[in-house]
Amino acid sequence: MTKPAKSDPTAYEKHRQRAADRNARMSESGRDIGDIPPPADAARRESCRLNFRLFCETYGADSFPLAWSDDHIKAIAKIESAVLRGELFGIAMPRGSGKTTLMEWACLWALVYGHRQFLMLIGADLGKAVQMLDSIKSQIENNDLLLEDFPAVCYPVRALERIAQRAKGQTCNGIPTHIGWTSDEVTLPWIPGAASAGAAVRVAGITGNIRGCKHTRPDGKSIRPSLVLIDDPQTDESAKSPSQVADREVVMNGAILGLAGPREKMAGLCAITVIKPDDLADRILDRTRNPKWRGERTKLVYEWPTNEDLWSQYAELRREGQRNDEGTGKADEFYRQRQNEMDAGSRPAWPERKADDELSAIQHAWNLRIDRGEAAFMAEFQNQPIADDMVTDKLDKRALATRSTTVKRAIIPNGHSRLTAFIDVQDRLLFYLVCSWNESFGGQVVGYGTYPDQRVSFFDAATAKVTLSQVSKQSGQSAYIRFGLDELSRTLMSMEWKRQDGVPFKISQLLVDSNWGQSTQAVRNFCRETPYSSTIFPSRGKGITASSKPLGPRRNRGDRGGLNWVMGKTAEAFQIEAVYDTNYWKTFVSQRLRVGVGDPEAILFHEGNHELLIEHLTSEHPVRDESRGRTVDVWKELARDNHWFDCLVGAAVAASISGIQPAGGESATRQRRKVSIPAGPDGRRVIVTKRAK
Repeated sequence: MTKPAKSDPTAYEKHRQRAADRNARMSESGRDIGDIPPPADAARRESCRLNFRLFCETYGADSFPLAWSDDHIKAIAKIESAVLRGELFGIAMPRGSGKTTLMEWACLWALVYGHRQFLMLIGADLGKAVQMLDSIKSQIENNDLLLEDFPAVCYPVRALERIAQRAKGQTCNGIPTHIGWTSDEVTLPWIPGAASAGAAVRVAGITGNIRGCKHTRPDGKSIRPSLVLIDDPQTDESAKSPSQVADREVVMNGAILGLAGPREKMAGLCAITVIKPDDLADRILDRTRNPKWRGERTKLVYEWPTNEDLWSQYAELRREGQRNDEGTGKADEFYRQRQNEMDAGSRPAWPERKADDELSAIQHAWNLRIDRGEAAFMAEFQNQPIADDMVTDKLDKRALATRSTTVKRAIIPNGHSRLTAFIDVQDRLLFYLVCSWNESFGGQVVGYGTYPDQRVSFFDAATAKVTLSQVSKQSGQSAYIRFGLDELSRTLMSMEWKRQDGVPFKISQLLVDSNWGQSTQAVRNFCRETPYSSTIFPSRGKGITASSKPLGPRRNRGDRGGLNWVMGKTAEAFQIEAVYDTNYWKTFVSQRLRVGVGDPEAILFHEGNHELLIEHLTSEHPVRDESRGRTVDVWKELARDNHWFDCLVGAAVAASISGIQPAGGESATRQRRKVSIPAGPDGRRVIVTKRAK
């Protein structure tokens, strides 16, 4: 048998190398895109370099088919200033005005000209921001005019043929292009000599990971964002939550403005729509509160037509046609025949904004107003949202913010003679407030907080991080509430409060809410057994309506009564408890929170920022209740924390119990306003139906 020839390992290795070289050459030829073509029209491209409006009109004509409004021109000027000169702006625009599209094209303009090497695009959440980035990527991939004039940007991207995985291996004349083409970041091709080389945009949601963003260019240089474009940074849900609003405002003014790094100026534009009073957009637009954003509001309609009667008839015709499945033809014809008369006096912001079946922008605006409802229209299209309650008696946040004095926390103003407190019991926290009072029943909040202390400026009771059960290490609600009451009362009652002139004070009356959940007995036991039982009493608020029997000064023999409160025995017979009319006392306190700061009846706050306290104080609104010849205020909650409002009301009741009384049993403020609100035989306020003029 003939033996097989031995294989030559050297020949095999040479064969493998030749195959590898051949494959590499084939792969290299497929990855390399060759020379970048020159711009088709360099003059056209240069004319748009410092002119954002012309850039949009030239390369984005399909995105902006209608003539600009004055507000668009204003927004465009702000975008130019932000991108070119590093300015910071906040601008509110109506829904459907194209603000998101403007933001996308602003990003594209900054990138392709290299005005900014690294910028951030931020939305209400990551999904919204990614959608904006997808639109920008689509323009780079599909806009033929951009390809003609910006080949260093678009040509390498087109060569990927929508296969993002090819980006890693792509070269241009043997030099890697370093394209980044992911769902949340785009890095433009590294083409030597191109102004856009290596420019990058990254997207994020406002509640996502924003801090510490860096981008490393192919030349090894590490850069941080210098421009941020923020589009609608809030949702309908977040606008309703004071804590979410506060958190997002902190991010806007902290993490986002700090993206550029130490000693670097951050440029930016925030395009927003106001959803609710005092939401994030409302705060950013407030030049007193956030002057750095230089906020400006725009509207869909600046002046409404003067002939409201004709528009009321039009609205009814439109609704009737919709209800009867007849369409809006009758209403449209009504307007067609009277257009000049119905348009008189109107000034819509964008005359070109109307549907194909509408004759004018003002008709379009009225149709939106009729179909969407007044509340939605005022919020989404006028950036002037209607308050939840539309009640003029609701406390105003901005007015309350001016009631801080220069007197420090825990110091009692001169002229005050009494110190009272209230503890509001909740499952996770105890809220407390201490208030001093003068003989005119004017007050000053000298201290407030929670037990346990949350150590943050903004929080919700339902999501508190440190809770009673955690700090007490007690099992069972009654046990940890009792623990918290013991600890908090010991601190408040043993503390020596001082007046400005040095006179020491002690709390003369402290009431504890015994009306929450299953805590009633635990609170009553605490008040009976505490070493401060002569000063601390359980209390229950009772909402007396117009049809309810008023809370008289005495209900049973031995009771002690006063201005809409009674101190009497509980069912156990050995416990004294305060019962008071919450509706009366909330109105009483709210009146004093409106009285001028220099008035002796005013309730003021100690020195400092009281943003969360003010959120609690504005968490309810009064609704007029009429029955049996009476009209009273019934207070309604607005689905957010109201605990410090309850505490301030309770502290006022405690002041009345301890001997402080308003002149005549009623606020002199009402007397000065000449409103006819006589007191009934039981001392309860009764608002007569016929008001004094």
